[in-house]
Amino acid sequence: MIRILLADDENLIRDALAGLLGLEEDIEVVAQAASGPEAVAAGRHHRPDVAVLDLQMPGLDGIAVAQQLAAEVPGCRSVIVTSHGRPGYLKRALEAGVSAFLPKTVSGRVLADVVRQVQAGGRYVDPELAAEAISAGDSPLTPREADVLELAADGTPVEEIAQRAHLSPGTVRNYLSAAAMKLGAANRHEAVQVARRHGWI
Repeated sequence: MIRILLADDENLIRDALAGLLGLEEDIEVVAQAASGPEAVAAGRHHRPDVAVLDLQMPGLDGIAVAQQLAAEVPGCRSVIVTSHGRPGYLKRALEAGVSAFLPKTVSGRVLADVVRQVQAGGRYVDPELAAEAISAGDSPLTPREADVLELAADGTPVEEIAQRAHLSPGTVRNYLSAAAMKLGAANRHEAVQVARRHGWI
């Protein structure tokens, strides 16, 4: 029996996934979670074989949860299921050791097959997402530029970004203008949109 942890902050989706996977004779959903920290705690407690994680959850995203589970529950392999299949997320997930990455548009049958494949030591990436990731290329941003751009995403003033990033306001402006230039954006707001579209922040 393959023991599953399901984590998604949308109850309806989590319940639907639990119902679909519960129909499979060789799969048992042993725990459910509505946030990243809850998923890590459930993983520690239940020691599942496979964690099926939503990419975007409160507290910790699915990739961060996968990293923690890999460190704390070594036998647990992770599958990311997302409606945000952007190339940058896929690359981050694979770098973090996630075993499978697929969109929420797949059927329950495909998800069950992927869970079996992952539990047997295999990997799976949705072919369309893989093709998009290859064509998008790597992020042109340095990690620091990406951090500062992410802090700027909600229209946060430069002074506040500087405080949160432990930088001077001038350095923040330099990072923002460098990021905008690299992304071919007219300003930081446009740069945020471009970086988000590619999953680079």
